[in-house]
Amino acid sequence: MDDEVMARVTAAVQRGQAGERASARQELEGMWAEVERDGGDDFHRCVIAHFLADLQDNQHDELMWDERALAAVDGVTDERAQEYDQSLQVRGFMPSLYLSLADDHRRLGDADRAHEFLDKARATADALGEDPYGELVKGILEKVSQALAAGSTEPLPSP
Repeated sequence: MDDEVMARVTAAVQRGQAGERASARQELEGMWAEVERDGGDDFHRCVIAHFLADLQDNQHDELMWDERALAAVDGVTDERAQEYDQSLQVRGFMPSLYLSLADDHRRLGDADRAHEFLDKARATADALGEDPYGELVKGILEKVSQALAAGSTEPLPSP
């Protein structure tokens, strides 16, 4: 499926990773508004919110966007995700979504909620493949776990 929204999301995320965080955030916020206005699907909502969270300068805003991503994933089916990429399964999204929330709560000093989401990330980690993405998420899971055990609320170093 040729998905114009996902092509725009990918381009914005790449700009954000290249250091253009504010413009990438603004573009993704505009896409979120379009999807909401047009009654867009939960797949787009989940992906946009997940990437928007990473572009926030305020930890509470990051948490809000990660919560939106998790809420949206409930409405995503494997069939819908596979319209974009045949290899996708919704269960494979869950470790990253839970891990993002675990790290948000850790950085906000809420160790109990961080542990709750870290446990959920671990419980779904078997959905990750033995590929670069799976290894990346598993590595971040270990870093969040270590930071939480150390009582750190500092941001994790970039992978």
